Amino acid sequence: MGHYIEVEAGVKVYVEDIGTGQPVVFIHGWPLNSKSFEMQANELALQGFRFIGIDLRGFGKSDKPWTGYDYDTQASDVKAVVDHLGLENFVLAGFSMGGAIAIRYMSKFGGQGVDKLMLMGAAAPLFTQRDDFEINLKPEEVDDIIEQIKKDRPAFLAQFADMFFEQEQSPEFLHWFQMLGLEAAAHSTINAAVALKDEDLRSELAGISVPTTIFHGQKDQICAYALAEEMNKQIPNSVLVPFEQSGHGINGDEPEKFNTELVNVLNGSEVK
Repeated sequence: MGHYIEVEAGVKVYVEDIGTGQPVVFIHGWPLNSKSFEMQANELALQGFRFIGIDLRGFGKSDKPWTGYDYDTQASDVKAVVDHLGLENFVLAGFSMGGAIAIRYMSKFGGQGVDKLMLMGAAAPLFTQRDDFEINLKPEEVDDIIEQIKKDRPAFLAQFADMFFEQEQSPEFLHWFQMLGLEAAAHSTINAAVALKDEDLRSELAGISVPTTIFHGQKDQICAYALAEEMNKQIPNSVLVPFEQSGHGINGDEPEKFNTELVNVLNGSEVK
């Protein structure tokens, strides 16, 4: 079932809602949409969970306004979805930029309704380096990405797909992945990249109080594995699950392990 939910006056986001049971709310990464979790939607419905995949504003089937791509607004959009659907005791699962937005949801709204948090290849606590933070990309590298998008967005997305995965993927799969990115608006892709470059979540990690599981590829070229190690140090009651054979796209590189570990977390099993 699909929902179009108004998150502010004149702006609606699309939400895919499949299955029954405990809700698992997925927030996708840049510049994708909820279709990137299609293998998880199928598995969770079979396992007795309710998959809820949000297309963030500007991406997928959602409206594409000019503004609102900062983490505060995106987290407020997630809250509007949670309120509209009346969700309680749900699992909040954020991938890449979606992981950063999930952290902002936890701090901005006190983790309202969240039973467990899952951070998957999360672009947090910082996506870009600072004078006192030397992990991941330099700000000027993101500026270069933005210029590439302005010049030839389809070409950039094709190149990005090659960086995204460590394991070899079929040409058809990579084309599908590229098309997910092209469903976004160009201005949304650019403005969200600016948020990735500028936002800082370091002060928000220690306040996370729910059980948190961190999935991260050890060969990630987009969000370095060291980011996961930093989150694991700073988030109380967190567990880090390494994906040894994965790049950034862990659910594409190691799909069976990803789904097995995901279901284990949802069932409360010990993660190994």
